[in-house]
Amino acid sequence: MCGRYYVDDDTAKEIEKLVRQAEEKSSASQALKLLPTDIHPTQTAPVLAAVDKGSRICCRMQRWGFLVPGGKKTGGKLIFNARSETAAEQRMFFEAVACRRAVIPATWFYEWNRNKEKNIFYRKEKKVLFMAGIYNLYPDGEHFVILTTRANESMEPVHSRMPLLLEEEEILPWIVQPDLTQDFLRKIPNRLERRFEYEQISLF
Repeated sequence: MCGRYYVDDDTAKEIEKLVRQAEEKSSASQALKLLPTDIHPTQTAPVLAAVDKGSRICCRMQRWGFLVPGGKKTGGKLIFNARSETAAEQRMFFEAVACRRAVIPATWFYEWNRNKEKNIFYRKEKKVLFMAGIYNLYPDGEHFVILTTRANESMEPVHSRMPLLLEEEEILPWIVQPDLTQDFLRKIPNRLERRFEYEQISLF
């Protein structure tokens, strides 16, 4: 699961570098204005995606969460994660998996255990995490969800799920090479470091 993550200046610099390599220099300007900050579902965040379904990537601002229509009382249900093992077969996600893959950069992400103890997960040797995602088009713009997979040994003590994490060299192939999608969906993320922080607060 991933219900909140953090972006800072290191994230911004990495976005700039990746976009510059793709010769899309101006596309990261919006992203840099909001950093650093915590990102919650329903908020807008910088996302790496393909340029016109081509072989290059750009940075776009997208809203976190797919909305499932509901009754008048509920106003609908917000879905902000998708299981990597089943997303390609599910009605809500399969088209996005096939055509609209994305990467969500983060400095770290948070997870709460059953005792509402806040844990921060990050890579010691890397300044930025790259979370695999997909996006859909809505009347108010593009919305993304983060793909999750079964927790590895570093995440299991806190939660049974974790974001599907990519390495920097996997960003472009994930976004623009559909023939590799199934391999990435089965990927086991590298080990993460965990920093403990107590916060008596609900997830939302």
